[in-house]
This record gives sequence, C-alpha cells and structure tokens, in this order.
Amino acid sequence: VQLQASGGGLVQGGGSLKLSCQASGGAFTNYIMAWFRQAPGKEREFVAAIKMSGGSIYYGNSVKGRFTISKDRAKNTMYLQMNNLESEDTAEYYCAWTGRGLISTTARLPEMYERWGQGTLVTVSS
Repeated sequence: VQLQASGGGLVQGGGSLKLSCQASGGAFTNYIMAWFRQAPGKEREFVAAIKMSGGSIYYGNSVKGRFTISKDRAKNTMYLQMNNLESEDTAEYYCAWTGRGLISTTARLPEMYERWGQGTLVTVSS
C-alpha cells in the first residue's frame, strides 16, 4: 500500500486548507485511514481517523469542531478539511493506513498503523 498526501501550504490564521491522501497498491476492504501531525521538537499527534468501510470517525481533542475528516470510498481517498486554523496547527501532516480493526482508543496510536505517507507541510502565520 502506498499513500500520497497533498494539499499543504501557507495560510493565515483563521484561514482554511484541505488535505488529501490517496491509497493505492493494495486490496482495500476494511481499513482505516488517519491523519497525524508533528511539529518541530514535538511528538507525533493524532488528528483524526476514519473507517473507510463504515461510518466511524474519531478526532483529536485539539482539532474537534474545526477539522472535518471525510472519504471518497471509490477513490480510496481521505480528506481533511481544516478551518479556523491557528498557529499551533503548524506541523507536518502525515496520512496513515491500517488494515487492523481499531476502536476510538487504539485509532489514536501511531504504532497501530502499518503504512505512512510522505507528509505535507502546513504553516499557519499569525
């Protein structure tokens, strides 16, 4: 499985960006895709996850109410709509994939994911 993330960039505080991550190269049945982010000098942080077969969605506390994760099952693509961006959202954003059956607690753990994309940089200016 390969993951291709895109959509990062420079945006002013209060602005919006939409990230995309497309999965390819595998047999996709039940799987979960997620977004994590990592700012310089900080640990990787869970942002959001979505079950591509089914409706379960999970958000990290710091983005709840501002970010929306969605999917296009036919395209094996996941999206992250980020609104009301803050300087604290500045980070490299990574998409991740797993074929494991995760729940809300385990979906937040980076070690549960088997494949990672290359990262896309989001910079929010104040």
